[in-house]
Amino acid sequence: MRNWRWLLLVLAVLLALLQYRFWFGQGNSGEVMMLEAQVTNQKRDNDGLQQRNDSLAAEVQDLKDGEAAIEERARSELGMIKPGEKFYRVVEDAPVAAPVAPAATPANAAAAGQGDPQSPPENIP
Repeated sequence: MRNWRWLLLVLAVLLALLQYRFWFGQGNSGEVMMLEAQVTNQKRDNDGLQQRNDSLAAEVQDLKDGEAAIEERARSELGMIKPGEKFYRVVEDAPVAAPVAPAATPANAAAAGQGDPQSPPENIP
Protein backbone atom coordinates (compact mmCIF):
# COMPACT_ATOMS: atom_id res chain seq x y z
CA MET A 1 0.00 0.00 0.00
CA ARG A 2 2.78 2.32 0.79
CA ASN A 3 4.22 2.02 -2.74
CA TRP A 4 0.89 3.07 -4.23
CA ARG A 5 0.88 6.24 -2.21
CA TRP A 6 4.34 7.17 -3.43
CA LEU A 7 3.36 6.37 -6.98
CA LEU A 8 0.23 8.53 -6.69
CA LEU A 9 2.29 11.35 -5.18
CA VAL A 10 4.86 11.18 -8.00
CA LEU A 11 2.09 11.12 -10.62
CA ALA A 12 0.35 14.12 -9.00
CA VAL A 13 3.60 16.11 -8.92
CA LEU A 14 4.29 15.18 -12.52
CA LEU A 15 0.77 16.26 -13.52
CA ALA A 16 1.18 19.57 -11.66
CA LEU A 17 4.53 20.17 -13.37
CA LEU A 18 3.08 19.47 -16.81
CA GLN A 19 0.08 21.70 -16.13
CA TYR A 20 2.36 24.52 -14.98
CA ARG A 21 4.44 24.22 -18.13
CA PHE A 22 1.30 24.09 -20.30
CA TRP A 23 -0.21 27.27 -18.83
CA PHE A 24 2.84 29.33 -17.81
CA GLY A 25 5.97 27.87 -19.40
CA GLN A 26 7.70 28.55 -22.70
CA GLY A 27 5.35 27.92 -25.63
CA ASN A 28 2.28 28.05 -23.40
CA SER A 29 -1.28 28.01 -24.70
CA GLY A 30 -1.56 31.82 -24.76
CA GLU A 31 1.48 32.14 -26.99
CA VAL A 32 0.15 29.42 -29.26
CA MET A 33 -3.16 31.25 -29.70
CA MET A 34 -1.32 34.51 -30.38
CA LEU A 35 0.88 32.86 -33.00
CA GLU A 36 -2.16 31.27 -34.67
CA ALA A 37 -3.76 34.72 -34.94
CA GLN A 38 -0.55 36.10 -36.49
CA VAL A 39 -0.51 33.24 -38.98
CA THR A 40 -4.13 33.97 -39.94
CA ASN A 41 -3.35 37.67 -40.46
CA GLN A 42 -0.26 36.86 -42.50
CA LYS A 43 -2.23 34.45 -44.71
CA ARG A 44 -4.82 37.19 -45.35
CA ASP A 45 -2.07 39.66 -46.23
CA ASN A 46 -0.40 37.11 -48.49
CA ASP A 47 -3.68 36.47 -50.32
CA GLY A 48 -4.08 40.19 -51.01
CA LEU A 49 -0.52 40.49 -52.23
CA GLN A 50 -0.94 37.40 -54.40
CA GLN A 51 -4.00 38.96 -56.07
CA ARG A 52 -1.99 42.14 -56.68
CA ASN A 53 0.88 40.14 -58.15
CA ASP A 54 -1.52 38.24 -60.41
CA SER A 55 -3.06 41.45 -61.72
CA LEU A 56 0.39 42.98 -62.34
CA ALA A 57 1.53 39.82 -64.12
CA ALA A 58 -1.58 39.92 -66.32
CA GLU A 59 -0.92 43.58 -67.11
CA VAL A 60 2.71 42.84 -68.02
CA GLN A 61 1.60 39.97 -70.26
CA ASP A 62 -0.98 42.22 -71.91
CA LEU A 63 1.66 44.91 -72.50
CA LYS A 64 4.02 42.34 -74.03
CA ASP A 65 1.42 40.74 -76.31
CA GLY A 66 -1.21 43.32 -77.18
CA GLU A 67 -1.03 46.77 -78.64
CA ALA A 68 -4.35 47.86 -77.18
CA ALA A 69 -2.95 48.19 -73.67
CA ILE A 70 0.06 50.15 -74.88
CA GLU A 71 -2.17 52.45 -76.91
CA GLU A 72 -4.52 53.00 -73.97
CA ARG A 73 -1.60 53.88 -71.69
CA ALA A 74 -0.10 56.24 -74.24
CA ARG A 75 -3.44 58.02 -74.65
CA SER A 76 -4.34 58.32 -70.96
CA GLU A 77 -0.95 58.88 -69.32
CA LEU A 78 1.03 60.62 -72.05
CA GLY A 79 -1.76 62.38 -73.93
CA MET A 80 -0.69 60.93 -77.28
CA ILE A 81 -2.94 60.64 -80.35
CA LYS A 82 -2.68 58.65 -83.57
CA PRO A 83 -1.59 60.32 -86.80
CA GLY A 84 -4.59 61.78 -88.59
CA GLU A 85 -6.72 62.04 -85.44
CA LYS A 86 -7.97 65.34 -84.11
CA PHE A 87 -7.85 66.11 -80.44
CA TYR A 88 -10.59 68.26 -78.98
CA ARG A 89 -10.28 69.62 -75.49
CA VAL A 90 -13.49 70.80 -73.85
CA VAL A 91 -13.07 73.27 -71.03
CA GLU A 92 -16.17 74.31 -69.17
CA ASP A 93 -16.36 77.80 -67.70
CA ALA A 94 -16.72 77.90 -63.97
CA PRO A 95 -19.93 79.70 -62.89
CA VAL A 96 -19.23 83.17 -61.56
CA ALA A 97 -20.95 83.96 -58.30
CA ALA A 98 -22.87 87.26 -58.20
CA PRO A 99 -21.60 89.74 -55.60
CA VAL A 100 -23.70 89.73 -52.47
CA ALA A 101 -25.02 93.16 -51.45
CA PRO A 102 -25.71 93.79 -47.78
CA ALA A 103 -29.39 93.69 -46.95
CA ALA A 104 -30.90 97.17 -46.73
CA THR A 105 -32.90 97.59 -43.56
CA PRO A 106 -34.97 100.68 -42.83
CA ALA A 107 -32.62 101.70 -40.01
CA ASN A 108 -29.53 101.41 -42.25
CA ALA A 109 -31.22 103.31 -45.07
CA ALA A 110 -32.27 106.19 -42.78
CA ALA A 111 -28.79 106.40 -41.29
CA ALA A 112 -27.26 106.64 -44.76
CA GLY A 113 -29.82 109.22 -45.80
CA GLN A 114 -31.42 106.97 -48.38
CA GLY A 115 -35.07 107.59 -47.92
CA ASP A 116 -37.79 107.42 -45.40
CA PRO A 117 -37.50 104.71 -42.73
CA GLN A 118 -41.25 104.08 -43.11
CA SER A 119 -40.99 103.29 -46.83
CA PRO A 120 -40.56 99.66 -47.87
CA PRO A 121 -37.03 98.62 -48.86
CA GLU A 122 -36.21 98.37 -52.54
CA ASN A 123 -35.55 95.02 -54.23
CA ILE A 124 -31.94 94.89 -55.24
CA PRO A 125 -31.22 92.16 -57.78
